[in-house]
Amino acid sequence: MTFLFASLGAKRLGLLHQLVPQATTIAVLVHRNSPQAEAELRDLPAAARAMGLRLLILDVGNVRDIEAAVATAVQSGAGALSVGGGAFLNSQRKRLVALAARHKLPASYPLKEFAMIGGPMSYGPSISGAYRQAGIYVGRILKGEKPADLPVVQASKFEFVVNLKTARALGLEFHPQLLATADEVIE
Repeated sequence: MTFLFASLGAKRLGLLHQLVPQATTIAVLVHRNSPQAEAELRDLPAAARAMGLRLLILDVGNVRDIEAAVATAVQSGAGALSVGGGAFLNSQRKRLVALAARHKLPASYPLKEFAMIGGPMSYGPSISGAYRQAGIYVGRILKGEKPADLPVVQASKFEFVVNLKTARALGLEFHPQLLATADEVIE
């Protein structure tokens, strides 16, 4: 099963740019040891150039690096933060959301779970949908199908979630057209 985090970085960057069009520098937080980090970073420079943005790539290798990376983003004049996908960054979602809020840094996250705990917006695969698909595969294997005979399944449902409460606290206003595209709005 693949979650397609790598191919969604440019889409998240575009949504973040729509939310904060005045931001000319976007900090991108990645964990380079994650399997998808290289692929996720591959499309971002071209997308940023097309939008007239400067990227500040910040690598976090462990928990201690996170606070320093967010501080570097703020000191470097980043107008927004885009957090990459992967297990490590997902496991640090409370810390990441809290740091971005403390620094009043608009941020975009790869999973709905970030927006549910206070991130202003997220765009990514539906984890519950992916787990449901994984359960179907487990059932097929338990019924005798060989795992090697099963095709790789890509996430097919993506969620754009907006947390209006957080956006208002940051002084951000979602354009009505952008808000209309949200799959879920948290008030």
